[in-house]
Amino acid sequence: MEVDLQLCRFHGPEILELRIPDIIRRHGGPISLTQILAGISDAPSPDITCLERIMRVLVRKKIFSAQEASNSGDTLYGLTHSSRWLLTESGSEPSLAPLVVMENHPVRMAPWHYLSQCVREGGSAFVKAHGQDVWEFGLENPEFNKRFNEGMACTAKTVMSGVISGYKDGFDNIGSVVDVGGGTGQTISEIVKSYPHIKGINFDLPHVVAAAPKYEGVTNIGGDMFQEIPQADAVLMKWVLHDWSDEDCIKILNKCKKAIPEGRGKVIIVEIVLKPEGQGIFDYTGLVVDLNMLATCNGGRERTEPEWKKLLQEAGFPRYNIITVNALPSVIEAYPI
Repeated sequence: MEVDLQLCRFHGPEILELRIPDIIRRHGGPISLTQILAGISDAPSPDITCLERIMRVLVRKKIFSAQEASNSGDTLYGLTHSSRWLLTESGSEPSLAPLVVMENHPVRMAPWHYLSQCVREGGSAFVKAHGQDVWEFGLENPEFNKRFNEGMACTAKTVMSGVISGYKDGFDNIGSVVDVGGGTGQTISEIVKSYPHIKGINFDLPHVVAAAPKYEGVTNIGGDMFQEIPQADAVLMKWVLHDWSDEDCIKILNKCKKAIPEGRGKVIIVEIVLKPEGQGIFDYTGLVVDLNMLATCNGGRERTEPEWKKLLQEAGFPRYNIITVNALPSVIEAYPI
């Protein structure tokens, strides 16, 4: 999942609104600016110079490739590993296009303009921008809620592919898993698909699970994780705890402890483990995502291993393992004994 998230934030809308990756793919190979413009629907007065300047930056960042045609001298633009993640047409899975659309939604962009105000006086950038937190906003705005859920769901396949392949034995002796904050159920469905013996429970706010499709082996339950979590052999949380402050995370983890069997249950946390000085493929991206949490969630943050250790110990999970997988987040196994 090696896509420049900063670039997608600044250039994602035009890439996807114009469907440039899909246009190139349809042609079956690199094409000229003129051919790209011909493939753009609803373009009454196309500006080739404008397109050329956009593509120049995207080529520099390796979102597209560029080569000179031998016969005409025109520059031909092709897909790269990164732009293939932005395909949207049928048969183009997996795709991160819904995530890019969600991250560039005006609702998500507005809080970034309040970060300097947060430095001066504290508080939540999202609340300053919209007058309520992201969860309250999603409840009252179905269109944004739909975009948010689609963005989260599209990451499930790519992330869970890395998790399932790198955490093979972790699901072997588990009869049931409750995915807390599981959205529309894509994550738990990927687990059940790979481990059919597992009874999957997708648990999220009622208005979220109301939009969840039916997956074989998965039961949808609506509720509030701060009140009670359904019983299961293991609790899974993917990109949930990074939304909350340490104080709120401890409350959530305490509810997790009550949901699993005493003495043999575990909590499986799929989250970024920050390495601020790391040189790994995902380490810089983790820092960018941390800023995203700063802009979006009140108290949310990515955490380093020492910060995870402190949080888990304070929540009553003295023992943990970190398993690195081929994905942006890692798997953190947490045990209450």
